[in-house]
Parts: sequence; C-alpha cells; structure tokens
Amino acid sequence: MTGTGKYPSLGVMQESVVASGCEIVTVAVRRVQTKAPGHEGLAEALDWTKIWMLPNTAGCKTAEEAVRVARLGREMAKLLGQEDNNFVKLEVIPDAKYLLPDPIGTLAAAEQLVKEGFAVLPYINADPLLAKRLEEVGCATVMPLGSPIGSGQGIKNAANIAIIIETAQVPVVVDAGIGAPSEAALAMEMGADALLINSAIALAKNPVGMAKAMGLATEAGRLAYLAGRIPIKQYASASSPLTGSVTA
Repeated sequence: MTGTGKYPSLGVMQESVVASGCEIVTVAVRRVQTKAPGHEGLAEALDWTKIWMLPNTAGCKTAEEAVRVARLGREMAKLLGQEDNNFVKLEVIPDAKYLLPDPIGTLAAAEQLVKEGFAVLPYINADPLLAKRLEEVGCATVMPLGSPIGSGQGIKNAANIAIIIETAQVPVVVDAGIGAPSEAALAMEMGADALLINSAIALAKNPVGMAKAMGLATEAGRLAYLAGRIPIKQYASASSPLTGSVTA
C-alpha cells in the first residue's frame, strides 16, 4: 500500500504509484474534500478500476470526528465507482507533535464503524493487547507503526510487532516509519502481511525510483519469509561437505 501525500507533484505521485506495484492507495478524505494544496484533482488522478482506494481519517483528533470522516470516505469511494468499497484506514491522532494514535479513541471508533459495516484498518501503536482487542471487535486488519509517522526511523518496535504477528488472526500491516527498502524487507521477513509506505517514497530524491525499490523489497521480504531463513548459530558451519577431502 502507498499513500498520496507529500509528493513534489501530482505527476510524480502517479508515476510512483505505478512503479511501486501497489494494490491499495490510501487517500486522506479531509484533504480531498477541502481541496488542500497538493490534493486538487487527486481523486481523478488515479485509475480506480485498477487500484483499491483506502480512505483514511487523517486529521481526526477524536473518535466522533473519525466516524464522520469515515462515512464521507465511503461515499467518496462510491462516487469513484467502487460501490463495494467499505474500507477505511482509521486514524485517531490528538497528538500534534509525535502523531501517536489514541488507543482509547481508536477502539471506540472501530467498534462503531464495524457496526456500520466498515472494513476497519486501524492505525495503532505496536501494542499486542490493543491489537487483539481491535481484532475481537471485528477489525479487518491491525496496522502497528514501525516508528513515528514520517520519521524514517525504521522498525523500532520489532519485539512488539513480532508478538502481534504471532498472535493475530487478521492480516498485520506495518504502517509508518519505514525509511529504506531494507526496512521494508525486514518487516516482511518478520511475517507482516503488507506494508503502507508514503513518506519514504514521496520525500526521496527520486520518488519513482524509490517506489520501485520499495515494491521489490516488499516482494523479496515476503518470499524470504515463506522460504524460511536458516537458524542463527554461534559458531561457523561449513557449507561444503567434509567427505572426499584431499589429504596428504
């Protein structure tokens, strides 16, 4: 999954989405609705017959705001031809400095949106207990952050994310903080089902090139996870057989 914000131009965003090979693109409902700078014409810029829209509730500080914006997002998806799209990326973020999600508000909004038939993809801190509660109320995924949004710090919560992956019965999407393809691959090697990457692509010196790199890294990480890495050992282990060795 990729985002649509922070790109130097709409054209670069379009090229980057294609280069990434992503299947889902997240769109900030409020920024499209208000025609915020950089979002004019965004709804028309992508081919929504090929890419699934994930409306998000970015900018919402309370559960009540998030529920209202999610409803607008569902209507926006319908207007663009995705009649069956009930997806919403749920963000409840009252913290303007660190942009950390509110666990209580997120859970409250998730419960209401699930009742209204939404497929809820909640953005959360890497909290295994919260992830389980969100799963229990009916969320379609859980989306733990790797590190704060746009920070490029990489996977700083690996231990907790590993627990979430181990215990979740819904897909786990690592969202926020990934800065380099190696970090994208690491998240997938851990067993994540998907990634959401925006800033690392949009703010790169060459967004289109970085988009392609992130897409390849995501695929490589998933293949590595499925293949199964070798155990880590304390000592060396010869890769060549010892039989048939040359002796004096």
